[in-house]
Amino acid sequence: MTVRTHWTLLCAVVLGLLVNAPARAEDYPVRPITIVVSLAAGSGMDAITRLYADKLSEALGKPVIVENKPGAATTIAANQVARAPPDGYTLVVLTSIALSINPTLFKQLNYEPQDFTPISLYVKSPFILVTGPTVPATTLAEFVEFAKKANPTLSYSSIGAGSVQHMSMEFAKKRLGFEATHVPYRSTPQSVTDLMGGHVAASFLEAGLSMPLIKEGKLRALAVSSAQRLPLLPEVPPFAEASGATDYEGVSWHMLLAPAKTPQPIVDRLHAEMKRIMEAPEMRAKIAALGLLPFTSPSIEDMRGYIQSEHLKWGTMVKQLGLEGSQ
Repeated sequence: MTVRTHWTLLCAVVLGLLVNAPARAEDYPVRPITIVVSLAAGSGMDAITRLYADKLSEALGKPVIVENKPGAATTIAANQVARAPPDGYTLVVLTSIALSINPTLFKQLNYEPQDFTPISLYVKSPFILVTGPTVPATTLAEFVEFAKKANPTLSYSSIGAGSVQHMSMEFAKKRLGFEATHVPYRSTPQSVTDLMGGHVAASFLEAGLSMPLIKEGKLRALAVSSAQRLPLLPEVPPFAEASGATDYEGVSWHMLLAPAKTPQPIVDRLHAEMKRIMEAPEMRAKIAALGLLPFTSPSIEDMRGYIQSEHLKWGTMVKQLGLEGSQ
């Protein structure tokens, strides 16, 4: 072997070691970061993401770009990022439907929950159990009693089979022992119009959508689906408190994730920065003003456990409803 060949091979080995060396948090980032948002521009998720994207950009010293990829029950965004290089430069914001319902609901997905590493669980999005004019109940207990005696069976609306709202009502039916017929809608405005018109009796609606109608007396609020009260509707009790079903919580949630196998130093740095940003009082106030609940992110391992528990809860419900592989 010539001296030149020896040095060429040595340089190749050294270069290979450098390329495959673990990423260091202090070297990251060296270029812009993209956060893919699974809901449309203008949504609550989009608004919050843009708020913390600016803060992340300040902290990391590089632009953080928000890219909206809504559609197909969040699978478009999830598919894109699941296949992205695990280098910390492409992140995604997903809701509970992507990681806890879709894996059982869809016959075929191009991603699995294990394709992602959680960075931050920072928001819970509760629903409000509301009734229209055909239901005389003023409390959750009265609603359950009315539903048990109703003939014909009460109807309720949702944004579609397999949605969190659909699952939340079915979970309520199971826990409290009443019946109600599901009426899926493709259009949320139409479902709300029919609810106010008395064509359906009840629904779990997003807080931001339903609060103005509740304040105007067009809908009656009986309970919120989260474990705690909503600051904007403090007089409406949590479902678990009003029903005695202490294990009840039917919420969507927002989670920032990276592709699996993203280097741990990068994951740890992003997690720490997000925890600092999202715990700021001004950020929590802005989240609450949207009718959402700010949430102190658990550890990375605890988030993995939370995804698994939500997948078990809602996946089991999907199977019990006969919806496994229906989409």
